[in-house]
Amino acid sequence: MAEKILIVDDDLDTLKLVGLILQRHGYQIVAANGGGQALAKATTERPDIILLDVMMPDMDGYEVTRRLRADTAVAHIPIIMFTAKTLLDDKVAGFEAGADDYLTKPTHPAELVAHVKALLARSAANRAYVPVEHARVVGFIGAKGGVGTSTVAVNVSALAAQSGLDTVLADVRPGHGSTGLMLGITQSNSLAALVAKPVGDLNQRAVTAQLISHACGIRVLQSAPVPKEAALAGNVAQIEAIVKILTGMCKLLMLDLGTGITDANRRLLAVCDHFVAVTDQTRVSLMQTKGLLNDFSTLGLASAKVDVVAVNRAPASNQLSWATAEQILGQKVAVVITPAVELAYQAADVGTPMALLRPDSLTADQYRTLTNQLLQKIRPPGS
Repeated sequence: MAEKILIVDDDLDTLKLVGLILQRHGYQIVAANGGGQALAKATTERPDIILLDVMMPDMDGYEVTRRLRADTAVAHIPIIMFTAKTLLDDKVAGFEAGADDYLTKPTHPAELVAHVKALLARSAANRAYVPVEHARVVGFIGAKGGVGTSTVAVNVSALAAQSGLDTVLADVRPGHGSTGLMLGITQSNSLAALVAKPVGDLNQRAVTAQLISHACGIRVLQSAPVPKEAALAGNVAQIEAIVKILTGMCKLLMLDLGTGITDANRRLLAVCDHFVAVTDQTRVSLMQTKGLLNDFSTLGLASAKVDVVAVNRAPASNQLSWATAEQILGQKVAVVITPAVELAYQAADVGTPMALLRPDSLTADQYRTLTNQLLQKIRPPGS
């Protein structure tokens, strides 16, 4: 069947001319003479591509594009903006609105057809991609800061990826992120760029644009360490929407939830299949972790869905024993990560997880034990 192209232009002569050119190359043509009509026909006709004018009286092409991208039913349709507006700022505005390509009028018929063919080919390649099943989701959380929650999340994520699982690590703490710093990530892509958007503008395309591939095999959605972005933590609906989108983009989604039962973390309880509660073996941290476990229980989370991990950063003489820790918590400690201060500094300097930087170390062995235990419990699809 011929590919269907929706042409949108308020100039009838342009509609006829462009339609004729494309029809001669075997395409099926649908026409709309305004923005409102374009939105309606995109929904009913489901074209393979949209050729969209910018300057229209009822609704300009930028707004049409934004509305199409906000509608999950048609957000995937490729858009070429076709307009007489030639300034660089106009092109930038088109791409920022969500256009895939930009052509200026007048254009040679061969150039028009070439752009259409190229964009249709890219779209076909994207459609050929088979989405993964719903990811298994693990939340890493601490009762207090400074106990190593992000360190555990980074190392377990890296080891899971090394085992062959498509893994995404998302730091969902606007303004307080550290996972990106630990991994030596310098790109500006970050969670804040997504959380600042209206929920309707969030889709897989937008989320993919912010993911960063790391050499250890994971994709990372980092939260930049920019204090002013902490104000975005109140955008709970956006954080929840981002996480739900990510569950369709990988097999294993690791969430660095930070500290405590925040409003966002409360909403993510239902999304997570399992939790890793991180503490150290000091009395204060253990008592706070006990409170966190009680909160989980109050919220209806079964203890079987929570593993407690103790990360020790000081000599054993300053730590309570494993048995004492379990007595305080009223729950078993899955793994104790013993001190490796020098290795931790080296790993941060080179942006490589400790478990991969020194795979023969005791620390790496402890993280492998934790990772293996975790994967056995959650059993990601296809693993």
